[in-house]
Amino acid sequence: MNADRYLERLGLTSADVAALDHGALRRLQATHVRTVPFENIAITGDPEGNGVEGVTLDLADLYAKIVERERGGFCYELNGLFGWLLAELGFETDRLAGRVLDEEGRARPPANHHTNVVTLDRRYVVDVGVAIPTIRQPLPLDGSVREDEAGVAWRVVESDRPDADYCAQFRNPGGDWQRRYVFRDRPVDLDFFRASCEFLATAPESPFTSDPFATIATPAGHRKLEPGTLTIVEGSETRERPVDPREWHDALQREFGISLFTDAEHSD
Repeated sequence: MNADRYLERLGLTSADVAALDHGALRRLQATHVRTVPFENIAITGDPEGNGVEGVTLDLADLYAKIVERERGGFCYELNGLFGWLLAELGFETDRLAGRVLDEEGRARPPANHHTNVVTLDRRYVVDVGVAIPTIRQPLPLDGSVREDEAGVAWRVVESDRPDADYCAQFRNPGGDWQRRYVFRDRPVDLDFFRASCEFLATAPESPFTSDPFATIATPAGHRKLEPGTLTIVEGSETRERPVDPREWHDALQREFGISLFTDAEHSD
């Protein structure tokens, strides 16, 4: 881990996080979700199926992918590496297993989400591995409501489920509270997620193995690229732009900073 290089990837320096306080933690999380995309392209490849790499949870490989090659990933990759950075900087941090539930309240597979919790004056969820809506700031585990720049309110409340301690919830403007995921406040190692990560990266029924996509937070919304469409949300305004297959890689580079191939490979 070269923490300074990772901070540089986020547009920060060691001086920005020297205090190891709530401000530094919020700064790290906010810049991370606006800089490092949530994407599944290593799993699916581009719309033509090119560029499939697969997913690894080896920290050296995650560092090479996210920091050196300036790619993104999904929750195990993003929170996996971010948890390492937090610990390297000196934060007291734990990896926790979350469960994103379906409409019937089931999680398939178990531990289908990796989150991080940091202890400062109290314990905070610090999660950079959620797509839309994105968690942009530390969330205390006491039910306090935090509203972000995009107008989304967040809170972490005690769970009413016997298999979870807490539930992370969000509320869009004018809407009701919705469950994002539940989790137990029990630290685990990164290896704990390997089986679930393998399933989600390979199973045909996984939401990550169909079409490629990339999302990233913006100051007041987000951008999302799928085959054929770029969606831009800013506050209450949503714009969809058609993306020709020949322009997909250019849009990926322009909007998310991701280049799958060298210029020579792209031209071929």
